Amino acid sequence: MKFLGNRATVIPLAAVAAMLAFGVPQANAQGLFERLFGGGIRHTPQGDFPPPPYRKYNQKQKAPAVSRNVGNKRSGGGAVQISSPSYYTYKSDPLVRVDFSTLTAAPEPAMPQDAAFQPSSATGADFREAIAGLDDYELYAEKDIAKALVAYYSANPDFIWVRGASANTRAQDAVRVLGEATSYGLTPADYTVEVPAASASIGSDDARLKELVRFEMALSARVLRYVHDAQSGRVDPNRITGYYDFPVKPLDMEGVLKTLTRTQQVRTYLESRHPQNAEYQALRVELESLQASAEDEIIVDPKLLLKPGQTSPELPKLLAKIARNLDDEMGGAYGEILARLATSEVYEPELVPVIRAVQKKAGMKGDSVIGPRTVAALVGTSKADKIQKVQVALEELRWLPSDLGSPRVFINQPAFTASYIENGEEKLKTRVVIGKTTNQTSFFYDQVEQVDFHPYWGVPQSILVNEMLPRLRRDPGYLDRAGYEVVNARGKRIPSSSVNWGAYGAKIPYGVRQLPSEANALGELKILFPNKHAIYMHDTPQKSFFQRDMRALSHGCVRLQDPRGMAAAVLGTSVDYISEKLKHGHSTEKVARTIPVYVAYFTAWPDMSGKVEYFSDVYDRDTRLQQALDSTAAVRSPAS
Repeated sequence: MKFLGNRATVIPLAAVAAMLAFGVPQANAQGLFERLFGGGIRHTPQGDFPPPPYRKYNQKQKAPAVSRNVGNKRSGGGAVQISSPSYYTYKSDPLVRVDFSTLTAAPEPAMPQDAAFQPSSATGADFREAIAGLDDYELYAEKDIAKALVAYYSANPDFIWVRGASANTRAQDAVRVLGEATSYGLTPADYTVEVPAASASIGSDDARLKELVRFEMALSARVLRYVHDAQSGRVDPNRITGYYDFPVKPLDMEGVLKTLTRTQQVRTYLESRHPQNAEYQALRVELESLQASAEDEIIVDPKLLLKPGQTSPELPKLLAKIARNLDDEMGGAYGEILARLATSEVYEPELVPVIRAVQKKAGMKGDSVIGPRTVAALVGTSKADKIQKVQVALEELRWLPSDLGSPRVFINQPAFTASYIENGEEKLKTRVVIGKTTNQTSFFYDQVEQVDFHPYWGVPQSILVNEMLPRLRRDPGYLDRAGYEVVNARGKRIPSSSVNWGAYGAKIPYGVRQLPSEANALGELKILFPNKHAIYMHDTPQKSFFQRDMRALSHGCVRLQDPRGMAAAVLGTSVDYISEKLKHGHSTEKVARTIPVYVAYFTAWPDMSGKVEYFSDVYDRDTRLQQALDSTAAVRSPAS
């Protein structure tokens, strides 16, 4: 069964046969090709694993653009390019003034509107008297929060945070939690509420009642903001770029206030709204440690590029950092050289084996060229940069399910690694190649569905249009000779040479796939989690790419250094079984278990022991996320 959008659509073999026999409209041709060749079908996971998003493009998240070079016209309309998703200028929604008019104008109900509401005998009457103090109150909040406040208090006309003439213990706990927002990488100013000073006067003082009811509304508004931010993050990632693809996490705001009315465990409840996984806790511990630590006095230019024989004033600082971290083995081999050349600004030949050795120890290629990745690996990241990376990682984790699931596959693009994790153990970790900066890999999550052995490669329309079409216009029979099949909208194979490729631009009503072979772009297997981005994991004939330190080299899919190991892991079998399957040609095997896969992007991420590692921002996404966070902060700053 395939799932398209929110609706389950069964596609039996008979239906496929009917489509092939009777044809489909040209506009739907690519959809058929994707179904036949393993394209971007949306698959909705079952069970407790939250479903991935499916939505139409809106004005802020546009479909991939098509650019046309009108200066090179052909019969099909000229040179055409299908562009990659873009980045947007993030604009936070403005706050709105909470409209208390319906609340203050509402007559006293004969019975509570909410059947579960039980007014407090001590404060119920006081509350109905106090709401008059909201007539000219200017409280600003997010639109959904403003709506929830009025709806909740209309149905539940009583205080949550006040008893008698003072803030109650529930309010004191809430204010303390909001004040500790920094420990979660949040901004306490976003949740600040001025607590009324203690007073001996009881509800008879009109001014006091006005102060209390305004405190009540302000605290409820900021608690709801905190719960939203803890659960879903402060920004909508899908409004940052088309490369982000996350479902909205539903939040019953009136239900939050009802829960807080009935519990004295306010701290426990509010803290439970944050992600409940070990990675989130490890990042919190790292943030606390960084905030308490002193800045490293040795700071090396992170953009340093130095080859043997060249000169830089940054070199002595790099050498000092290396010398500080030498172990006994490295010290015995290179300690004397480092001591003698400690102040050298010239990258002397004697230093080449030193740099090569420390590069290899850091898991790098060891090419002796000192570049940004070498500086990051040997010197590390500055304290300020680490704090920002951790805060960004905490925000990004709020976009994911609170429970990441077990087993799961976790791909971290900046680390160029993919892991299979089960029962808290990383049972497989392999190097990966991800998309080039011009063909970036998206950030989303889905569910592993199947493994294809000796797969066909269904050529994406972007590659067909951008890279193959210019050659096909000159040489229509190219695909026939290169091991590809061309299929028309009816599913019928036709010779590539029979197509007038010059007649088409960005919309080509033909599917193209590469036959299984040693030269196939997907290698010997692929692991599918069908998604609208047409991204999956696969083998590759270009094995040399895995020896590079910077591995953003693909068209967007994730290439695995150990594809057999990953296939065995997700199928719950052995590598020997995978090897045997590969002896029998093309086949497909479904994954019987629920295995979420995260195609993630974290420049700070903890290993299985909880130690946080830092990585370069390959696509400069941290910068763009920080701009979105700054936009949100600017909107919230004037809030009363």
